Amino acid sequence: MSLLLTIITITALLSTVLAIVSFWLPQITPDHEKLSPYECGFDPMGSARLPFSLRFFLIAILFLLFDLEIALLLPLPWGDQLASPLLTFTWATAVLSLLTLGLIYEWMQGGLEWAE
Repeated sequence: MSLLLTIITITALLSTVLAIVSFWLPQITPDHEKLSPYECGFDPMGSARLPFSLRFFLIAILFLLFDLEIALLLPLPWGDQLASPLLTFTWATAVLSLLTLGLIYEWMQGGLEWAE
């Protein structure tokens, strides 16, 4: 119990110190040159604030979602050392099935198509 109390105390103390120090640091006010776009030493040819495809954004979000879910399955090979490995592999199969169904759903809805 004292280890948990020590960790909570250190975390709270570190958070408080960092919050206080952030107010003492000088405020950085960037000038016009720092806010302007930089293209290898040349003046920009056009606007640097171009919109990007919403499809790319949706595919990036899908990639992050599926990638994080698969990263949760990385410790699965060590699951046979747990008290109930059958339950662990059952849950892993359920997660993989859910991911597969989600991928099939996105594919059928056309969420993975680059061109319309």
